[in-house]
Amino acid sequence: MHGIVLLADKSSLSRIVYHALAEEFSIDAVVCEEPVPRSTFLKRRLKKLGWRTVAGQVVFAKCIVPLLRQETEGRRADILREFALNEAPIPADSVVNVASVNDDRTLTLLKELDPCVVVVNGTRILQEKLLNATSGVFLNTHVGITPFYRGVHGGYWALVEHDPEHCGVTIHKVDRGIDTGAIVAQALIKPTAADNFSTYPLLQIAHALPLLKRAVREALDGKLDTLPMPSGSSKLWSHPTAYQYLKYRIARGLR
Repeated sequence: MHGIVLLADKSSLSRIVYHALAEEFSIDAVVCEEPVPRSTFLKRRLKKLGWRTVAGQVVFAKCIVPLLRQETEGRRADILREFALNEAPIPADSVVNVASVNDDRTLTLLKELDPCVVVVNGTRILQEKLLNATSGVFLNTHVGITPFYRGVHGGYWALVEHDPEHCGVTIHKVDRGIDTGAIVAQALIKPTAADNFSTYPLLQIAHALPLLKRAVREALDGKLDTLPMPSGSSKLWSHPTAYQYLKYRIARGLR
């Protein structure tokens, strides 16, 4: 076993993760998956959450999030500069494009390369066949403190819950659950008055990268340890609706 494989989506956060790792490590391959088709995504959400919640989430994503990004363009640039984050495209000759990270092409690649470390960022939930394709460790960067804030937008929901001591990021091993794997490292973020919903993930990735690099280094050396799982309620969080976001922003100034 040797080397590193990155399984990623096509977001700027995944590009940042790639360049940060490439500064220190040789990455054997990058598997980039396409977004889940919108029709499939909406059908799943409707079945799970109901049409009112899904409609509210769509309005938030399409109408409010773009405004939040405009609101924090300067702050975003400051974070990129402060933490030396690189959003440049991943070199095309390093990328294997797939419709889904769970495609057979990914499975074949993992079996052929047999990497020591598989870094996961932003992909669909990995199927068991992938987790069994190599005996290497799978590491995920989760923008939330597990087990309390699993799912999406963990930093934002921690602030909603008046829980800033759990507003942060987690590096964890990947298992068959959703953000349920053994914890490798965690760090907190402290958003400023200039931050909002759109910059929290960027801050979280910035604070996660040193932890991720250390975890990869230790995994390559066969010395990766995990932390005890904290006691407390574990909850899976979803996307906020437009109503939820506006309620917390108006009532509490939570951006």
